[in-house]
Amino acid sequence: MDLAPIALFVYNRPWHTEQTLNALAANELADESILYIYSDGPKNGASKGGIENIKKTRELIKKKKWCKEVFIIESEVNKGLANSVISGVTEVVNKHGKVIVLEDDLVTHPFFLIYMNKNLDIYEKNELVISLHGYLYPVKRKIHQPFFLKGADCWGWATWKRGWDLFEYDSRLLLNKLLERNLTREFDFNNSYGYTSLLREQIKGTVDSWAIRWYASAFLSNKLTLYPPVSLVQNIGFDGSGTHKDHIDNNTGNIFKAENFGIKEIALFEDRKIKKQIEIYFRGRNYYLRLIKKTLRHLCAFLIKKPQFHTI
Repeated sequence: MDLAPIALFVYNRPWHTEQTLNALAANELADESILYIYSDGPKNGASKGGIENIKKTRELIKKKKWCKEVFIIESEVNKGLANSVISGVTEVVNKHGKVIVLEDDLVTHPFFLIYMNKNLDIYEKNELVISLHGYLYPVKRKIHQPFFLKGADCWGWATWKRGWDLFEYDSRLLLNKLLERNLTREFDFNNSYGYTSLLREQIKGTVDSWAIRWYASAFLSNKLTLYPPVSLVQNIGFDGSGTHKDHIDNNTGNIFKAENFGIKEIALFEDRKIKKQIEIYFRGRNYYLRLIKKTLRHLCAFLIKKPQFHTI
């Protein structure tokens, strides 16, 4: 098996990065894999503490030989997460023809690299499949085997050069195509999650996301992404430390026993039943978020109207 290189993107979170690297090093096939670590530089006006965390992160990534070979690319300037991922993935995939992508807050199951590499081999020449994904949303229904969804995803994923070549950088062009084809409802999982709104925010410049453009690029190309029946990735970044912490739901995921499912080629179609389960999950979570926001609004209104008493 010709193993795919791994591209890991880090910034200023040494503790998270260490958890990610320890989990990756514990993966079967890690000792046979090439690892590229992209370390972004400090932002203009970065605090002393922020610069110190970048330094600590860079010391950490050089601490061990996490995989068979490790190449470290340190940027002197801050590219931002989106540009860092886009340029790094492009560089690795152009050199090797395929890539497995991680960020510094993703803890992987020891089976993760096997799942990715075997499926990269299985679907390498099938142009309908654009990528593989290691995370599964915490749906209520038990899923027994891998499945496909239309589009692409961002928490522990892999692709080939032929897939990444479809990435469209221009978010306005992507939005226009969605509107022209009347696809925003489907794009938003039947209006259960605001992906179109996130794309609009990307255009405004209020977020800088490579992931929403990757999803839209794959979706508009009618490509499929393979998902596992259990999550092989856990996100540990929802503690206020992440770049986009305000724009991603806290669907951290739990890692279960991965040995319960086999790896084999499956039929190429979007599994609408599982997609419906994800819609239900999104809607349920949105309901509780709306309830919390409504409660907070009423509480604030009450506190503002409440008469103030002063002790003389």
